[in-house]
Amino acid sequence: MYDALLQIPIIGMEVEPFLVLFITALAAGAFGAAIGALPAFIFTGFLVFLGEGLAIAGEPAVSVTGVIGFGAITGPHIAFAGGVAATAYAGKKYPELEPDGWGFHFGKNILRAFGPRPDILAVGAIFGVLGMLITQVANGVGVPTDNIALSVFLTAMIARPVFGYSVIGTPKGSGFLDMSPFENEEPHPKAQGDNVPEEHEGRVATEPWLPHQYKWNQVAAIGLATGLLAGYIWLQTGSIFLGYAISAMSLLFLQLGVEDIPVTHHMTLIGSAGAVIAMPMFGSAVAALLVAGIFGAISGLFGELTQRIFYAHGGTHVDPPAMAIALAMLIIAILNMVGVIPNAGYL
Repeated sequence: MYDALLQIPIIGMEVEPFLVLFITALAAGAFGAAIGALPAFIFTGFLVFLGEGLAIAGEPAVSVTGVIGFGAITGPHIAFAGGVAATAYAGKKYPELEPDGWGFHFGKNILRAFGPRPDILAVGAIFGVLGMLITQVANGVGVPTDNIALSVFLTAMIARPVFGYSVIGTPKGSGFLDMSPFENEEPHPKAQGDNVPEEHEGRVATEPWLPHQYKWNQVAAIGLATGLLAGYIWLQTGSIFLGYAISAMSLLFLQLGVEDIPVTHHMTLIGSAGAVIAMPMFGSAVAALLVAGIFGAISGLFGELTQRIFYAHGGTHVDPPAMAIALAMLIIAILNMVGVIPNAGYL
């Protein structure tokens, strides 16, 4: 009876562990703001890599993957989300911090660290807690998708109106999927004297998430390749998240300015899930590997589709890999519920 009274409704946690999680999420969200959203996510990759390595070696005394990598320290829904929100805030509050030559909205610059500025740390802390709460509630009510990815998407969307940005933005071409204004290097209408917010001045009219990775055939090709690699990693190690970790760690090179580094963690994660689903269906490692590649390509296309709708026309970062993962895992969960596939991947 006493223990039941201490349970937090929906979340299903006792009060003291929840307070520990709450306080830690505040600090981790602030940390994500201090070092920057992308650097925080790169740490996710390294810690998941460590956790999966320990698990493969048979020494999972503590699940480093679950407790730290995807948990309250570097969980993307906390540290990365805090960094994304801090970037959106800084885009309005501190335009002078924008680096010279940055052609996109400063509110999208998730490579930027903000150091110990108290107000920016506070924004990161608040959104870190918000991301934690969304994930815990979604898990508690049984939302059938990857709720960390869902939370990353929702916190980024919430940050837009909170800090005075358009929720989605207005496409400058023929529609949301049209990237031709970027390809034609068309200036935003502000440069032509139209009455649009000052934040648009000097910007390109449409801003794809990755200028080197936005064409449909490009994302399908890299998704196929990395999905195959993730499928092989799962077949050999049993780790669903090791391919994801390698993809996340590779973003260190993107952070350091190496040109044309692809972003692939949504492709490797869903590729691994495809292998997990295919193996009991077909009983063949070759079939599991091929399905992993197909799933990786589909996830890449999901990322491109969602970036064209939610990212390219707005003023802040909304994460295409998170959107792709949430969408793919929702579909997988539904297919499993209706009996089309034998399991729901890693859910």
